[in-house]
Amino acid sequence: MTQEEVFRNLTAHCKEYGFIFQSSEIYDGLAAVYDYGQLGVELKNNIKTYWWDAMVRLHDNIVGIDSAIFMHPKIWEASGHVAAFNDPLIDNKDSKKRYRADVLIEDYLAKLEEKMNKEVEKGRRKFGESFDEAQFRATNPNVLRSKAKWDEVHTRMVKALDANDLEEMRQIIIDCDIVCPISGTKNWTEVRKFNLMFSTQLGNVDGGVGTIYLRPETAQGIFVNFLNVQKTGRMKIPFGIAQIGKAFRNEIVARQFIFRMREFEQMEMQFFIKPGTEMEWFAKWKETRLAWHKAIGLGDEKYRFHDHDKLAHYANAATDIEFEFPFGFKELEGIHSRTDFDLGNHQRMSGRKMQYFDPETNESYVPYVIETSIGVDRTVLAVLSSAYHEEELEGGEKRVVMSLPPALAPVKAAILPLVKKDGLPEKAREILHSLRVDFNCQYDEKDSIGRRYRRQDAIGTPICVTVDHDTLADNTVTVRYRDTMTQDRIPVENLHKVIADQVNINNLLRKNIE
Repeated sequence: MTQEEVFRNLTAHCKEYGFIFQSSEIYDGLAAVYDYGQLGVELKNNIKTYWWDAMVRLHDNIVGIDSAIFMHPKIWEASGHVAAFNDPLIDNKDSKKRYRADVLIEDYLAKLEEKMNKEVEKGRRKFGESFDEAQFRATNPNVLRSKAKWDEVHTRMVKALDANDLEEMRQIIIDCDIVCPISGTKNWTEVRKFNLMFSTQLGNVDGGVGTIYLRPETAQGIFVNFLNVQKTGRMKIPFGIAQIGKAFRNEIVARQFIFRMREFEQMEMQFFIKPGTEMEWFAKWKETRLAWHKAIGLGDEKYRFHDHDKLAHYANAATDIEFEFPFGFKELEGIHSRTDFDLGNHQRMSGRKMQYFDPETNESYVPYVIETSIGVDRTVLAVLSSAYHEEELEGGEKRVVMSLPPALAPVKAAILPLVKKDGLPEKAREILHSLRVDFNCQYDEKDSIGRRYRRQDAIGTPICVTVDHDTLADNTVTVRYRDTMTQDRIPVENLHKVIADQVNINNLLRKNIE
C-alpha cells in the first residue's frame, strides 16, 4: 500500500470513528475547514494539555494568557502583515486550479531528494554491510546528477524569494517542466501576490464602520500585552508568555486534510531576552522543543530541522522542526529569533514605551524575542498518521489499530462485561464509575468481546478491561493491551495503578526534564 493510499484510508477512518468531520458537510462542506468529533476533540485537548504543562508548569519563568481574536487594525500594520503577509500564487489555465509557486518548486525538489534516496537504497541492498553511504553519494553518477540539479533549482528559488522576483519564480516552474497535478499541463499564468488575512467590519460607537482583521497568528496578542504581564507578574528577563488560540488565514491552496486549513489553532510562546543573547537562546529552544516532540514517542527519525531559505521580515534566524507525514517531511513547528521587530514597531506605532528596565545593569531596552510556534492541528495529524496501522493477524484475520501514545489517547480504558446478564453489566459499571474521575473511560456491552476489542483498537484505546463471571467470585478482571494484544489477570483494586502507569500524561512531562 502506497503512502497516498494510507493517507486516504486514514482520512476515511477519522470520519468513520468520530475523530474529524468535514465542516458543514450536510451543505456539501466548506473547503479547508474541519470539525473535531467526539474522539478528535479529546485527542486535541490532550495534546494542548501536554504542551501547556511542559511549557508553563515546567518553567518558573513562563506564564500564559488568552488574548482576543479581534485586535486593533494598527497592530497588523505594525507587525508587517498588512504589507508583507502574502503568498506567491500561480494558476493552471486548464485545470483552473491555484497553487503556491514556491510549494510547486519545493515539491519538485522533494522528488529529486526521493530519487537520490532510492539510488542510495539500491546501493545499500547491493553492497550490504560494506556499504558506505557518504562515499556512494559523493561518487554515484545518478546521485550526483540529481544533486547538481537540486542545488541549481534551490539556489534559483532562494534568490527569487529574497528578491520577490515573481517572473523568475514562474520561469523556474517552466524550466523544471513542472506540470499541474490535475491537468498534467504546463499552461501556467503569471505569478502574483495574494494577502492571506481575512477582513471583516466592526461597528463603531459613533455609527461608523471600521475594517478589522481576523488574527493570522496569536503572537501579536502576546506582544501587545508584554508590559501588562511583565508588570503585574513582576517578571524578570528572561521570561516567556505562552498562548493557545485560533488563527485564520485565507489559504487559497489549502490541502492535505488538516495540514493546511483556513481556521486552525496555534500553541505559541514568546520568550523575551536581553539583546545580544538571542543566538544562545535560539539554540537552547531548538533543543528543548525537539525533545518535547520526541518524548511523544512517534519515532526520533521522523523529525528533522530545516533552516529557512528566506527569513521572514521580522527574523534574524529561523528554523522549522519538520515531521515525516505520509506526504513527506513538512513543517510542524517554527522557531524564530524575532529580534526587537515586534515590540519596537508597536512602540513606534502606539507611542507607548515597550521597554524593560533591568535592575542589574540599571538600563532600559526593548527586549529581543525567541518564538516557538506549533500548529495544534498539524500535531494531531502527525500523531494520527503515525498511529494508523492495518495489521494482518494469524489465521488471516485483519485489524485496524490506532497505536496512539497512551497519554494522548482519547479513551484511556474500555470496560467490557463479557455478557449482558448475570450481574456482569452492573459490576462493570461499578468499576467504570470508580475510574472515570481520573480517566476518560468507555463502556461497551454490544456484540462479541472480539468485535468490541477491534472497535477499541480502531479508536486507539490502550487498555480493555473485561469483566467476567470470575470477577464476581474473586474480584479480578482481564486487562488486554492494545498494541501487543496480551492479557493479564489482575485484582480490581490494582486496576487504577495499572491504567495510570500506562496513560498518565506526566510520563511525557518527565521525559522533558530528564
